Amino acid sequence: MDLHILDHRLRVTSISKSGLVNFTHPLIKLIFLRNRTRCKFFSLTETPENYTVVLDEEGFKELQPSEHLQVESSMWLPLNVVSNGNASSSSQAVGVTKIAKSVIAPLAQQHVSVFMLSTYQTDFILVREKDLSVVISTLEEEFNIYKEEGGESVPVHSQDVSNGLQKNGKDAIHPTVHPVLIPLNQFCVMSLDPDTLPSIATTLIDLQFSTSSSPSQDLDCIKFFSFSLIDGYISLVMDTEAQRQFPADLLFTSSSGELWRMVRIGGQPLGFDECGIVAQISQPLADSDISAYYISTFSFDHALVSSTTTSVKKTPEMWEIHTEYHMIYISKYFFFF
Repeated sequence: MDLHILDHRLRVTSISKSGLVNFTHPLIKLIFLRNRTRCKFFSLTETPENYTVVLDEEGFKELQPSEHLQVESSMWLPLNVVSNGNASSSSQAVGVTKIAKSVIAPLAQQHVSVFMLSTYQTDFILVREKDLSVVISTLEEEFNIYKEEGGESVPVHSQDVSNGLQKNGKDAIHPTVHPVLIPLNQFCVMSLDPDTLPSIATTLIDLQFSTSSSPSQDLDCIKFFSFSLIDGYISLVMDTEAQRQFPADLLFTSSSGELWRMVRIGGQPLGFDECGIVAQISQPLADSDISAYYISTFSFDHALVSSTTTSVKKTPEMWEIHTEYHMIYISKYFFFF
């Protein structure tokens, strides 16, 4: 398999619910007027706490400094796994569990923090730019690694990007115990032809910009909506109630029309320096051959697993999932509340 370091330098930001009105114009420009901006990587995810916006340097220029805007200090680079010589952005994403053992777990072992963004088309693994040499030296035995430069894919090796960092050789990470929450609502992962975006603009604006100023305290059915426009491809994640507001013939879903349940990780904001959270979630699911999408946000992480999953036999390192009873048991690392 090939691993591509995409030609984007990204910022991870958060907009408060109360401050959204200050960013309505730039966000509408980034979503609907892509010909008037040079932004090629844009993702906006609403959670009960805030809006997480991940965007490239050109898009970041559209966001003016504000007390309502938090910016993670690092520059992030998106990685993309490509198999059989075909970019995964041309078809539906395989899910984070397909790259759990080959990418996520090795990076966690080297104490590299990752920010995951699964979309309908592909799965992006965001790593800090300062960690790039460690990433390459860790993964180059498993992958042919390429860096996109000016539309060309150029092979890279650890000695090409060395900045004095090598594999740290530390022992296995010692995971922090985080609580998880499973909301009752079901979610859809969908796509949309960019040319039809104007026809759903009103509905999309209503969903993304009509919100109360304070986070919801009722997390039985969580408010979660994600929109990504990356290199011309659109991806949407929404619950079934929101989906009913859109014309059914405009939204693309997988052939099975699968619905997804959410596992929300974290009782308090997770921060960006802790390593291994994605690995702790994705590894047991991968061992059980359970597909999952994974979306990191500024405060919490979110894994989407198929709602048809009814149970998984428990092993010492594995989850036991009973989605039909809205219950999840995670041995060793996590607990359900």
